[in-house]
Amino acid sequence: MRPARTPDVVQIERMIQPLVEERILLGKDRVVFYEAVQEFRVAEAPDGELVGCGALHVIWEDIGEVRTLAAAPAWRHRGVGHALLERIEDDARALGLARLFCLTFETAFFTAHGYAEIGEGIVAPDVYAELVRSPDEGVAEFLDLARVKPNTLGNTRMLKQL
Repeated sequence: MRPARTPDVVQIERMIQPLVEERILLGKDRVVFYEAVQEFRVAEAPDGELVGCGALHVIWEDIGEVRTLAAAPAWRHRGVGHALLERIEDDARALGLARLFCLTFETAFFTAHGYAEIGEGIVAPDVYAELVRSPDEGVAEFLDLARVKPNTLGNTRMLKQL
């Protein structure tokens, strides 16, 4: 496991594409991956092939989001996702975050890691007023804003206290 580098972006895209086609993950433009490459951790096989990825995106002073958590098909159910999520949670704690959010269809996976479905009112009104100004789609998903509903319909919003 290591921080992602810019040469990894194409491999990350390739690895998550089947999950995007299955509508398990939301697709992103390549430029978005380059802009966020420093948020990503990747898992490598002994031969250097990327076998998993995941990102930590800070939303507010105490809240982060787990993004684009995926394992390559041949490496699913082998602990890659668990190891990446554990590392992302450690990174979140190191940054001083107290809660982690995710938007997912994989509710059993996240529930097994201590995440629970959330409703409204998870941030104070003054924080909501600040967050609603963000152009970031992930923040809009966190706030459950109507403008992201067509892309995220069916996903579950989950949160974990660290």
